[in-house]
Amino acid sequence: MDSVLAFVVGVVIIVIGLAVSIGLHEIGHLVPAKAFRVKVTQYMIGFGPTVWSRRKGETEYGVKAIPLGGYISMIGMFPPAKGEQVAAGSTSLFRGLVQDARDSSTESITPGDEDRAFYRLPVWKRIIVMLGGPFMNLVLAVVLFAVLLMGFGVAQLSTTVATVNECVLPATSDRQTCETGDPSAPGAEAGILPGDRIVSIDGTAIESWEQSTAIIRDHPGEPLDFVVERDGDQLALTVTPMLSERYVTDDRGRLVTDAAGEPVTVQAGFVGIGPASETVRQPVTAVLPAVGENITGVAGIILNLPQRMVDVAEAAFGPGERDPNGPISVVGVGRVAGEIASLEEIPLASKAAGLIGILASLNIALFVFNLIPLLPLDGGHIAGALWEGIRRAFAKLFRRPDPGPVDLARLMPLTLVVVVVLGAMSALLIYADLVKPVQLF
Repeated sequence: MDSVLAFVVGVVIIVIGLAVSIGLHEIGHLVPAKAFRVKVTQYMIGFGPTVWSRRKGETEYGVKAIPLGGYISMIGMFPPAKGEQVAAGSTSLFRGLVQDARDSSTESITPGDEDRAFYRLPVWKRIIVMLGGPFMNLVLAVVLFAVLLMGFGVAQLSTTVATVNECVLPATSDRQTCETGDPSAPGAEAGILPGDRIVSIDGTAIESWEQSTAIIRDHPGEPLDFVVERDGDQLALTVTPMLSERYVTDDRGRLVTDAAGEPVTVQAGFVGIGPASETVRQPVTAVLPAVGENITGVAGIILNLPQRMVDVAEAAFGPGERDPNGPISVVGVGRVAGEIASLEEIPLASKAAGLIGILASLNIALFVFNLIPLLPLDGGHIAGALWEGIRRAFAKLFRRPDPGPVDLARLMPLTLVVVVVLGAMSALLIYADLVKPVQLF
């Protein structure tokens, strides 16, 4: 029962954290919009029926039933049409979508507020308003990563031995247990024990596990003088690494693969010892690189989203397993949070760090995703404003008449397609997270 309650608590924490992130995102739009005197009629967290609302001044603030997003309503999002703006080949449905968007925008402008319409703002002010939401998510992500890295720390490999193999097996071996006839591991033969801290190898002081691994790999068949610390005393041991097939890893400890996606192996020295991990608090200089790395990772997922969605569909409707590094829905995020909170093997601080890490990553995802230059996302409005600025700059340069504001209402048919595609992807991810969830633990 305790594990069930902990699971629910983890899910609730993420739901509240996501709602706060969405609320701050919309505040990022609201504050500059009001600062630039745009009339904002609604500030809402969620979609669907209104659960609670209160009007303050000209703006209604409220919460809706489905907490999967939010919005602010600004008057005059689209400029009025200048003549026939829709391509002659467009269908009546598309013309209706464009006209409905224009009519809705025009009707939102109350008498006396014509100069407070969003489309009347200068280009740079419109960019600030639309960029304010993603920027708030970026700021929140930086704060959360700072708390995570500087307050809790990250797990790093230490110079302390955690495991000692009894035998030597090739990296590609189908079995993981020792059998009669398998060669003994050099570390066990030399007397290395779990808990030993490696002080030096052949006179070289060891400050990281990667440093000791590099020395071992480069000296197969050569006796090495180990100094280890055990129970406060330093012991001298002689270890001769054995030449064995090992996987190649990069600087981050990840397996290196070939063109076919298979792990690359190499013949290298092997002792048969594994490191213990320790949590180390990071300096402030580690925060922004961590944020940048996460932004790059999310951007990579988005750039390869079509193939990743195909992989999700194949896993959801077939026998394959989900990619743990692939996209997941809010349902999947909640499930992961619940699993972290319900794990009995890890301390409370580690659970808190895990949940903070999820919220930080969610805000990075909101930041990157909303910058996609497609309506109805913020990036679509930013792209439209940038294009308008470019057109006007060229018109001024070549002494041509001002082309006026860009009519984003003409993109409503494309916007509808984007909404349908995003809805379909969300439905697929939710289904996959229910029937074939990502296995992280």
